[in-house]
Amino acid sequence: MNVSPKHERRWASDTVPDIAFVSAGTSPGTESYSVADEYVEVTLDVQYDHTVVLRGVEPVAVVNVDEGYAASGTETPVSSAWSPSIRRSSPSRWRQFSQELKTEAVAKARQFSQELKAELRRFSWGQGGSETAFVPRDLRKQRAQLERNRSGTKKALRGLKFISSKSNGVDAWNEVQSNFDSLARDGFLYRTDFAQCIGMKDSKEFALELFDALGRRRRLRVEKISRDELSEFWSQITDQSFDSRLQIFFDMVDKNEDGRITEEEVKEIIMLSASANKLSRLKEQAEEYAALIMEELDPERLGYIELWQLETLLLQKDTYLNYSQALSYTSQVLSQNLQGIRSRSPIRRMSRRMVYYLQENWKRLWVLALWVSVMIGLFTWKFIEYKRKNAYHVMGYCLLAAKGAAETLKFNMALILFPVCRNTITWLRSTKLSYIAPFDDNINFHKTIAAAVVIGVILHAGNHLACDFPKLVNSSHKTYEKYLDGVFGDHKPSYGDLIKGVEGVTGILMVILMAIAFTLATKWFRRNLIKLPKPFNRLTGFNAFWYSHHLFVIVYVLLIIHGVNLYLERKWHLQTTWMYLAVPIVLYVGERTLRYFRSGFYTVRLIKVAIYTGNVLTLQMSKPPQFRYKSGQYMFVQCPAVSPFEWHPFSITSAPGDDYLSVHIRQLGDWTQELRRVFSAACEPPVAGKSGLLRADETTKKCLPKLRIDGPYGAPAQDYRNYDVLLLVGLGIGATPFISILKDLLNNIVKMEELADSVSDSSRGSDLSTGSTDSPSFNKISPKRKKTLKTTNSYFYWVTREQGSFDWFKGVMNEVAELDQRGVIEMHNYLTSVYEEGDARSALITMVQALNHAKNGVDIVSGTRVRTHFARPNWKKVFSKICSKHCNGRIGVFYCGAPVLAKELSKLCFEFNEKGQTKFEFHKEHF
Repeated sequence: MNVSPKHERRWASDTVPDIAFVSAGTSPGTESYSVADEYVEVTLDVQYDHTVVLRGVEPVAVVNVDEGYAASGTETPVSSAWSPSIRRSSPSRWRQFSQELKTEAVAKARQFSQELKAELRRFSWGQGGSETAFVPRDLRKQRAQLERNRSGTKKALRGLKFISSKSNGVDAWNEVQSNFDSLARDGFLYRTDFAQCIGMKDSKEFALELFDALGRRRRLRVEKISRDELSEFWSQITDQSFDSRLQIFFDMVDKNEDGRITEEEVKEIIMLSASANKLSRLKEQAEEYAALIMEELDPERLGYIELWQLETLLLQKDTYLNYSQALSYTSQVLSQNLQGIRSRSPIRRMSRRMVYYLQENWKRLWVLALWVSVMIGLFTWKFIEYKRKNAYHVMGYCLLAAKGAAETLKFNMALILFPVCRNTITWLRSTKLSYIAPFDDNINFHKTIAAAVVIGVILHAGNHLACDFPKLVNSSHKTYEKYLDGVFGDHKPSYGDLIKGVEGVTGILMVILMAIAFTLATKWFRRNLIKLPKPFNRLTGFNAFWYSHHLFVIVYVLLIIHGVNLYLERKWHLQTTWMYLAVPIVLYVGERTLRYFRSGFYTVRLIKVAIYTGNVLTLQMSKPPQFRYKSGQYMFVQCPAVSPFEWHPFSITSAPGDDYLSVHIRQLGDWTQELRRVFSAACEPPVAGKSGLLRADETTKKCLPKLRIDGPYGAPAQDYRNYDVLLLVGLGIGATPFISILKDLLNNIVKMEELADSVSDSSRGSDLSTGSTDSPSFNKISPKRKKTLKTTNSYFYWVTREQGSFDWFKGVMNEVAELDQRGVIEMHNYLTSVYEEGDARSALITMVQALNHAKNGVDIVSGTRVRTHFARPNWKKVFSKICSKHCNGRIGVFYCGAPVLAKELSKLCFEFNEKGQTKFEFHKEHF
């Protein structure tokens, strides 16, 4: 029997419409075969859903086609049962299909014979004990076939893709061919390179199992494939048929090709999927979840499951996930809403965008306009004033520009201190000025002023050194004596005299020190984006930024000296430098003094320390009686054991109602790395049943390092009480300010339920009483209750890359899920390391996740009662859902994380504000 090297098995995946059976004796072409060839008759049954089922394989007599043709003079077909309606990938494969089918049929005939004997033996057992186990399974199979035709499964039928839908098409295949050309050796692609070739470089183990499964379908066990075979593999894994993809996935699990999946095989594929998605904990619990799947799909305890049962679990995933709210309708709402925008004229769209921009940024715009106006006024004032002086006739317009720039420099050097007076800013946030001033942008304003200072220094120093000083030196004695006699001394100064004077030396030193501080404050140095060799690497990082900024203490001293020794103005009451600097310096020095004494006054005692995966350190400490804060605010933390001078800001993760303070610190720099090392040395090994890798508390034998705190300080998130609906978005450790808000909301929910119970008891008491003495009490309670219920809904979206991150706030999420009976808080966890739902690499994880939550109420990924979604959120759908649910509402969008997503969220707020009555107000954290 001739075996084709390109065999393909498609028993339950190929679609053959409108035929009842196929009797295959020979290939449908004109190709002849030798007498030695062995032929069989194969009977295939096509179900109502167009799946083909093998019904029988019978040997037939060998017919010599050549002899038959010669004897009769006409062509005698061996079999006429082939139907041209069978749909294959291309007509050119009819011959190949026939040869492959014969090869497969012989193997199936032998296997079928053995299985049939085994089944007859099993059914012949006494009392029909085993037969009763097959009856309910057959009934469930029939129900599953009926369920498959319902519209609810259409979405699931589009899932289980091995290659992302974005990668399908001609371009994707061209890329695969390009990879083949670069990876192939002697015209063959080796098994070890298959993952990289098809774009599964990050899921190599999964790709290798896929390679082996595709090889088994061809009855081959090979270590390399040709380009044509790669093309065949690619056509199978990108097949749009759900049945075909399901069969491939089933074959990956069914390694012994017996058509059944045992519990051990389920465990292996769970471990493979967990490895592909970087879920180490799921890998450790693979045996437990395999047993869970078998318990669900094999209630008859036959010890195996079949293809249709795996399909049932996949299609009924959404039924198990009934605790999650679907967002499928929102894309339609979004398209309807955005349709109105597209139909408007360009002028109308531009005018609406301008109006929206003014509405969103009017606070910033008026502050910037006032600031620029003041600078223009000061520059013009000094320009005109010095134009009237005699020095103008010698130095010209260079002097006027230098003096105008100097006046703006004095103003900006004074103003730049206000945005970093954190206590003052925090106090002003609580006043009515917060309605007209953008205090959230204090650091951005600080940076903007710094840019203006740089421009002022260039204009001032440049005009002096390169323009008016040379003009003064090169002026004639007659001109000098006429206009500047005695101003610079008895004689006309040289260029060196001007540079060596007090004004020149202090000015040059200030330029050098500010250049150092400004350079090390840029993001390239501050965030270690520039890699310098040792020992220059110490010039990058937060420490370099922090210490270099203290050079401004010297700069301000030099500025005062520079300002009282002016060449052209000797009268102190006409010198304006000290007038600009007096109040800001006193205010800033007062702030630093307050911080120094307050940090010593706030003595804290460490209650608990935990170090979690992801290099996150949790510090829980006693709460000083005078320390009053709001959710969303932050405080500064200092650890003398690490550095006696450095203070670093961290969001407070405890709620105002808690009797302790807590912060979560992620290792991102030198200081946090050393802090983690210091506390790791004081912690004890992990304790069974606790999620922290290392822990310590008051009972720890080792002495814990001391901490000093300062704060609290205002942040954008503290204004969450101003909104009825909240959308809280945190990336990784950026969830910290919102954890405090969730705790505060949860505490309010509990208080409101207790208050409602007390009001209910009071009302029942008033019904039994003849008087109305309880009415005043009810009236007093009601207004407080209304104020507490300001926030009606809160949506929390947490996006992280590591599964272990969910341990950070596991307790909070479980408390919210348990105590928030009214559904005020809606939480959504997203794990980006897992492939999106619908991808074959995460399909089994999604099944297990749905099944375990339905049975045990716990998410297998986060270990909480909150479902974990895979990949990244579709933010348009999120906004559309909230917009549809809260029409005409005012929604506060608070974000803490990477700047890239901030731009996307801000843009979405603009789009939805432009098209409807629901208003989204965007706020982001600045540290």
